[in-house]
Amino acid sequence: MIKERIQEKLQHAFSPLHLEVINESYMHAVPDGSESHFKVIVVSEQFEGVRLIGRHRAVNGVLADELANHIHALAMHTYTESEWQNLNDGAPSSPACRGGSKLD
Repeated sequence: MIKERIQEKLQHAFSPLHLEVINESYMHAVPDGSESHFKVIVVSEQFEGVRLIGRHRAVNGVLADELANHIHALAMHTYTESEWQNLNDGAPSSPACRGGSKLD
């Protein structure tokens, strides 16, 4: 399963203090059971002193194969430990799909 592969790769690469990999495919116009749209929340000490673009590039690099071959969309929320602790409600919710109606 793609979700597990994403979790393993991010865990290995970033040794996160907090990691969530959420399959949001059900929110989009894809068949049931799809693994095409994901949201990841990664809290890692490795992000200290790294700008947001650098964090996202690092995640993209780790998941390059999945992005090229399996994942249609990836929402990334990357935080340092102090940034994560200062969030009141955690990572932002994903917006509703605007790409059309769900398939039957």
